[in-house]
Amino acid sequence: MRVTDRRRRALDAICDTFAPGLDGLPSATAAGVPRAVLDAVARHPREEGRNEVLRLLAVWEHAARPGRRFSALPQHERERVLLAWRDSTVARKRSAYKVLRKAVLHHYFGLPGAPRDALGYPGPLEASAPVGAPASASGTLECDVCVVGSGTGGATAAAVLAEAGLDVVVLELGGDARPRAEELEALRDLYLEGAGTSTEDQSLDFLLGSCLGGGATVNWTTALRPPDDVLAEWSSFGLDVDELRRSVDAIWSRLAVNEEHGRASSRDAVLERGLNALGWHVAAQPRNVVGCEQGRVCGTCAFGCPLGAKRTPVSTWRSGVRVALRTRAARVVIERGAAVGVDAGETRVRARAVVVACGAFQTPALLRRSGLANGSIGRNLRLHPVTLVAGEMDDEIRPWEGPLQSRYSEQHARLDGVNGVRYETAPVHPALFGAALPWDGSRESLDLARSFSRFVPVFPLVRDRDGGEVAVGRDGEPIARYRLSRYDLRHLRVGFAGAARILAAAGARRVVSTHARPVVWEPSRGGGVGRFLAEADARGWEPNRVLYASAHVLGTARMGASPSFSACDPHGESWEVAGLVVCDGSTFPTASGVNPMITIAGVAHANASALAARLA
Repeated sequence: MRVTDRRRRALDAICDTFAPGLDGLPSATAAGVPRAVLDAVARHPREEGRNEVLRLLAVWEHAARPGRRFSALPQHERERVLLAWRDSTVARKRSAYKVLRKAVLHHYFGLPGAPRDALGYPGPLEASAPVGAPASASGTLECDVCVVGSGTGGATAAAVLAEAGLDVVVLELGGDARPRAEELEALRDLYLEGAGTSTEDQSLDFLLGSCLGGGATVNWTTALRPPDDVLAEWSSFGLDVDELRRSVDAIWSRLAVNEEHGRASSRDAVLERGLNALGWHVAAQPRNVVGCEQGRVCGTCAFGCPLGAKRTPVSTWRSGVRVALRTRAARVVIERGAAVGVDAGETRVRARAVVVACGAFQTPALLRRSGLANGSIGRNLRLHPVTLVAGEMDDEIRPWEGPLQSRYSEQHARLDGVNGVRYETAPVHPALFGAALPWDGSRESLDLARSFSRFVPVFPLVRDRDGGEVAVGRDGEPIARYRLSRYDLRHLRVGFAGAARILAAAGARRVVSTHARPVVWEPSRGGGVGRFLAEADARGWEPNRVLYASAHVLGTARMGASPSFSACDPHGESWEVAGLVVCDGSTFPTASGVNPMITIAGVAHANASALAARLA
């Protein structure tokens, strides 16, 4: 990637405007942020994504402030320029600002050194447990079934098929699942695009695992069954929900789901205290762990479990599975209307059947690259969108410690039939904290960051009724397009106000939104949550005026009883290609409304069991 001196000067000036080095801290350039940002851009999988950033830097000096070079302006004027882009009525300017702010503050607080130390963060753990590697595979291979993707769905399918006596080859885009000590290293090695994946307009960020085990390796061990009312909805699409329940039971046992490792972290204790004070529903989260430490070590589980306590589909594999890591499946090989293998560049696989389990972001792209034309492929994208509300407590919380999620609330889960929001909290380490940190000027941002160790994030998780799509670019890579509908936004606003009420009831001294221009509410000074919500409405809910995020990508190759409204039949087999079975979250007819790991594994178990019976 060619970066001219002009672009480097622009990036240096931008970085030092966001983080000039106040209170004795190093500036962003002194901390090495520009180099880290360029390295991250160079790793972006799409050439268009890389070029868009380079084009922005190429014109920034003169376009950011017409008539004056940006780098020649004093600090306060450069800050005004960035704030004007943040608040612009032009969506592309807000998008560009978001990309720059997120990249700079993500690395400023995520890199080892003084800025991170100033947050009170103790740094990485020393040791991590080794992860056993399955038999490796490469070159030209033959097997009974080729599974594309080793995440929750793919790993479950591979286990079921291997236990049926079939020879299984798994192709995985990412690398090994070895736990990483440093947060930035873990995000780079274990997540797609270094945990920087976003919708096309940058308005919603979503986290996707990209390593052996995929999301199951890095998720938050929240193990919840699909709700009965959601299954009733899926039954109307033609799914055998009794069969799915039996598969979920099998997964529940296989992953050793229990409530014995659910000690409340400081974050969860605040959530529970606020819910109890309001008289709202609160319950313990079942978790798929055995021997979990439930303290500081547990808080790093999103970097790969350092204790090996997490029970994942990969950890339950038996013999009969070979894996090719860092292998991108280009297309499914189809002959006479049937799947007979996978072309993955230097690795080519011949098989009797193919399981596609790349996740609901990558699966529709692979299906389209393979020539499938069903109209449901890529449509019906559901994301369980969230926005964060953070409460600053009087006591130190250390939000990076403890079980990743151990409490939740369904107080508003059914605002409209089966649709609504759930309340949860999340572990936060400095790099992701920096990526989400609102910026109202360098001084204001740093002062807010210094409260990091006392902040508790609470988010409303929306079961979205309306969705978006995953399109495929000319380069064959997926592109997510999603806009929160008015219907789903009504529910998110209820959840936004509810999260603020929970934090206030728990004793928060101030509550802060993650709007680009943050809203701050101090409950002790009065004004009430209604005023907090009104100010948030005034800031706006349009793209890049508030943080939207997701860790659940669903629905883009859904199952159903007819090819007129689904991409796959009720057992995940493509309507167009025999022997091509989808076994991941893209099969969901609608959003699950709960953290989907158990449901994904249940669907994969059912679909793979049906495939194994056919092949036998």
